[in-house]
Amino acid sequence: MNSIPRLRFAHLPTPIEELPRLSSTLGGPRLLVKRDDQTGLALGGNKTRKLEFLVAEAQEQGARTLISAGAIQSNHCRQTAAAAARFGFECILVLTGDLPARPSGNLTLDHLLGARIVNVADRKDRDRILQEIFDRAAAEGKKPYLVPYGGSSPTGALGYAFAVEEVMKQGIEADWFVFGTSSGGTHAGLMLGQRVFGFKGKILGISIDECVEWLQETVSALATKASEKLGERIGFAPADVAANADYCRAGYGVLTEAEREAVRLFARTEGLLLDPVYTGRAAAGLIDLIRKEFFKKDETVLFWNTGGQTALFAEKYADIA
Repeated sequence: MNSIPRLRFAHLPTPIEELPRLSSTLGGPRLLVKRDDQTGLALGGNKTRKLEFLVAEAQEQGARTLISAGAIQSNHCRQTAAAAARFGFECILVLTGDLPARPSGNLTLDHLLGARIVNVADRKDRDRILQEIFDRAAAEGKKPYLVPYGGSSPTGALGYAFAVEEVMKQGIEADWFVFGTSSGGTHAGLMLGQRVFGFKGKILGISIDECVEWLQETVSALATKASEKLGERIGFAPADVAANADYCRAGYGVLTEAEREAVRLFARTEGLLLDPVYTGRAAAGLIDLIRKEFFKKDETVLFWNTGGQTALFAEKYADIA
């Protein structure tokens, strides 16, 4: 296996905890949670694993500025801004959506961490403006490194390939990994880790905003390219990617009663806080699938809490309680 540049700043391994009261309430399988909300970087989250590899790559390339993009309450952008601050980079974030009159949630932390915010009202303009900002930074000698949306590149996906090895070293034998999937990096990394480290269970991504076909194409391509960084190409086909897009029809970041129920249920049975956009939607899917008896009663399901609870403090989601 190739030696991959990596900066080890995440708080790893993250704990795995039982969820007995939630499992009992739902009458479902044994439930565990992987606490990737505790990775440590600016209140944690799954992007920290990816940034260990992405920031190392930026350093190798001699970059001085990290540039990335996301929604106004992007967990990825918060963690990117924190990594930039920690390792001495400038940071520019291109955030889409309507800026609130007063910053809250992740946006407050972006400012606190010293990121320069560029607001783009319409998401269709984001990629064009992002490229313009990158080109301008390069022309000004700022040596930019583009951190991909969601940290989802072959380099970023490696964070979750090694997360599978981490789980296996913790002695957990799960029948399922269930998690929220969107830009595809976490999903691709878990699939690569499954193949490389011999995880015997199944991997199911609950879509936050993308259709199954897009996820299958994107995740399989990412996993294949990420494998090459480890030294030996492993081919993944779209059909290898298990994803469920039944719970994202309301649109990205739109809170429905399903997300509200999921966030409340985790909080009131286990004292565990979920984020309203990603883990809330993924948990809503998990709960519905348990009620539909998708999982067998004697199976063990490991739910990945990928963080983002800071969004609970955003004005947009104030009514979730």
